[in-house]
Amino acid sequence: MQAETAITDRLRESNTEFRALEESHHRLAAELSDLQRRHVLTPAEEMLKKQLQKEKLATKDKMAELIRSSR
Repeated sequence: MQAETAITDRLRESNTEFRALEESHHRLAAELSDLQRRHVLTPAEEMLKKQLQKEKLATKDKMAELIRSSR
């Protein structure tokens, strides 16, 4: 666990792609959080929610791939 944290910290400092992915992931998480606070979502909001979830997962997968390749 500490090794992964060290790798993440190193990537955060040295890799602009990783930083951009991390920022995107946080932004997507915030947008999803806003949608999830609502009790009822319109069909358009439901579609947006699913799209944001997919984007967030893809971003997390790319970050994990960068971490794996840095080991």
